[in-house]
Amino acid sequence: MTKYKLVALDMDGTLLNDQSEISSENAEWIKKAIDAGVTVSFSTGRGFKSALPFAEQLKLDSPMITVNGGEIWTRPHVLHKRTELSPYYVKRLHELALQYGETWFWAYTTETIYNKERWFDAAHNYDTFNWLKFGYYTEDDLARESILAEVQSWGALEITNSSLHNIELNPQGISKASALKDLCQWMNIDMSQVVAAGDSLNDIAAIREAGLGVAMGNAQEAVKNAADVITVTNNENGIAEIIKKYVLS
Repeated sequence: MTKYKLVALDMDGTLLNDQSEISSENAEWIKKAIDAGVTVSFSTGRGFKSALPFAEQLKLDSPMITVNGGEIWTRPHVLHKRTELSPYYVKRLHELALQYGETWFWAYTTETIYNKERWFDAAHNYDTFNWLKFGYYTEDDLARESILAEVQSWGALEITNSSLHNIELNPQGISKASALKDLCQWMNIDMSQVVAAGDSLNDIAAIREAGLGVAMGNAQEAVKNAADVITVTNNENGIAEIIKKYVLS
């Protein structure tokens, strides 16, 4: 029996290749892990609706962590815990985004995603919605660094990224790691029995705290430095390699 009971997989840049597909090899080894009694779970910055089709593709009936830990599901459609982002901070984050005209921004609510092209209309206000996460994307390093410095100065939010060009904001203390701890408690297992794999800053806390923290070959340097092991890239079936080498060996 494998010593690892839970494999928590980031999606973009990790499980999914650059075409946002799950390779047949990754799918095959995930099935082998499940058949061996291992729980395979998504641990993603994506919202539930965006992650669900991939869970269905793999026939996963297991827990899911979405919006960087803002939501924890014990199985698809069964919500275990949700931590909302204060409308006060969403308002401030939105106002900050508008100061940088070229910067793309988006925000998850429990129902939908609003973004730069489609924001809510004036008939509503921030308090109308149940917010989960806010994000910025810009390839202008100066703009991104200025936004980051401003948000850091508030000392009130969990700040990560899911690519070198973005910033992602969750309620303070909410991360994939905090969600994994909750999930372990619910599953009655220890964090030492978890494998966590990812490629970006929103994966670092989970990678550090899991029994085995794995960085993808395409991961950001900070993620590689935090990991116990580095696998091959998301385009080279890195997840299949992890399961083969560390979970079912």
